[in-house]
Order: sequence, then C-alpha cells, then structure tokens
Amino acid sequence: MIPAVMQAELKSIWGDRVLFNEPMERHTSMGVGGSADALIFPQTLRDLREVIDFMRSREVPYLPLGNGTNLIVRDGGYRGVIISLERMNGFRFRDEERNAFMITAEAGFDLAELVKKAAEASLAGVEFLAGIPGTLGGAIRMNAGAYGHEISEIVRTIYLVNGKADLVTLGRGDLRFRYRGLDLPSGSVIAGADLELRRDSEKDIRRRMEGILEQRKRKHPLGIRSAGSIFKNPPGMPAGRIIEETGLKGMRIGGAQISEMHGNFIVNLGTARAADILSVMETVRKKVLEAKGILLEPEVEVVGEAE
Repeated sequence: MIPAVMQAELKSIWGDRVLFNEPMERHTSMGVGGSADALIFPQTLRDLREVIDFMRSREVPYLPLGNGTNLIVRDGGYRGVIISLERMNGFRFRDEERNAFMITAEAGFDLAELVKKAAEASLAGVEFLAGIPGTLGGAIRMNAGAYGHEISEIVRTIYLVNGKADLVTLGRGDLRFRYRGLDLPSGSVIAGADLELRRDSEKDIRRRMEGILEQRKRKHPLGIRSAGSIFKNPPGMPAGRIIEETGLKGMRIGGAQISEMHGNFIVNLGTARAADILSVMETVRKKVLEAKGILLEPEVEVVGEAE
C-alpha cells in the first residue's frame, strides 16, 4: 500500500487526476480486477515524465494503461501506481514526400478514431485495425495485428519516456518488434508515435474497412465483456481453432466462459472474477497441451495479486 504521507503528496500534485484504491474492474474491458493503490491520469508529456520521475525517486512500481482491453488485474489488486494514458490523446497529420503521409498521435489516442480519421483523409494503411478496441500505445506495445497485417508495418517513430523519466525517440531501425510484442527498455512508457500511411481513394479504404468489420461481427462476441484474443496463435493454426477442436467451446467456470462464437475469446457473463478467467485460461492450456501437445501462450497481460 502507498503510505498516507505519499498519498497526500500525490494528491497535492495531481488533485482530482489521482484516484486511490481504485477498482480496476472499472477500467478494463473484461470488467474484473481488484483495486490499484493509485490510478493517475497524466494529460501531457510533461505530466507523464513527472509521474515517472516521482515513482522512480520513491521506488514505487508503476504500470501504463491504455483502455484496459488487453489486461487482466487479479482480484487482489495492483500494489503500486497505474498510469492511465487515456487523456494523452493528441493527434495531427503531417504531409511527407513521395506520396507518404504521417499521422502523429499520442499513446492514448483511440484506435477506432484513428481508423476513422485516416479514412476521412483518404489515407490507407490502418484499415486492418478496424474493430480492434484499444489505444495507439497499447496497439504498438503488443504489435496489434489482424488479417495478415501488423502495426509494426506502419510505425516509423516511437516516443518513449524511459525509466529515468527522459524522453527517448526511437526510429524504425531501432525497434525490435515481434509477434504480439515489442522489446522496450524496462520501465519505459510509450508516449506517442509517428505512423506512415499512403494515399488511396476513400471509397476503396471504406470498402476494406467495412469488409473487416463485417467479418468481426460474424466471428467475434461483440457486445459482451471480453479482453479480445486470450492466447497467441501458435505457428500454423489459429488458437481459436485449436481450442474448438479440443472440445472446449462454451466451457464455463464461475462467471467466465469460452465464447460459443469464437474459441479464443473468454467472456464475462456478468458475475466473473479474475480468478474465474484465470481458471478458464489454465484449464484450456492444460487440456490443449494434453490433447495436442501445444502449450498456448497468453496474449493478454496478467498483473496484480491473488485475493
């Protein structure tokens, strides 16, 4: 727990932009999770640097948060400070040479809004992100991808605040993307990025977007709480198909269930706790390993303490 004297100091600096003992079920798409010691909402790059410097100097653990679409917080909560980037949502266009056009956006910028603005400006390259919930920073951190594309293809520059609270700029050649991940220095938080797009007709862009959204509507359990894909796809076969072939579709523990629409989604039926979701995950991994000899790797990040 954060000592009372430190809470008072944080309150004096951040005012109503810091919440104490905040239930993380309110800030994650899965709708589960115990309380974080503190949740802070920086609004600017300077704010973010000051938050990290404060935590560094007092050796308090911290964790960046977009909109919680790829995060499960255990029922015992998080001991430390969660830094919500949702208010860092600046955005602008920048024309470049050779038919290249740049979008510069802060980490908290919403992916749906990014896709929309790009289409309105007749800029192609982000259509594959249509329907993926989340923010730009989170998408880059996990190298979000779909339908044969990954965000690493369009990232030109990333702006980081490192563990010493310094601003660091990393160009494309400095970035080490991998499947559903990006290697970053310990303690670093993505503050924003430059994305390189290309000109295309708005009609063609929207046609591709609508096709992707229609596929998601048919295959994914929209309108019910989930964290998106739970497991990474192993080489050669989608995780959802492996889970379905193992006969696990619809399996339920407590208030958590493997979606009957898609085997790689776990949904919160309304009463789930983090422990239920983690139990479903562990059961899936065990049964798939037994049946297929494949150890599924989680795509979601799990943090915090058991209750």
